[in-house]
Amino acid sequence: MASKEPYILLSLYQNLYKDKYGRTPSMNKYKEKWAMQDVIDSIGYDRAKKVLEYYFKTGKHNHPLQFFYFNFDRLEDMMIQIEEDKVLRDILLENTKKLVEGEE
Repeated sequence: MASKEPYILLSLYQNLYKDKYGRTPSMNKYKEKWAMQDVIDSIGYDRAKKVLEYYFKTGKHNHPLQFFYFNFDRLEDMMIQIEEDKVLRDILLENTKKLVEGEE
């Protein structure tokens, strides 16, 4: 299974790219699989998939694959910060709600 994971993520990249830009990017999947495997080795397949999906939610122009390879760790850090911020905001909202309900 592990040897198929880079190809699965490269296909996901192509699909996300096509959804956003209306065309499929051309690539040599055999060549690209090695760089994608390095990403998987660094952060794991599931996390790499989430970071790749997050990448297409950013404002990066044209979403080049090379940018993803060189910056996946920074993208993951931004994704973690956003997730932590959401959790913190949810806790604050819940505490505020309890405080308001207790005052009435």
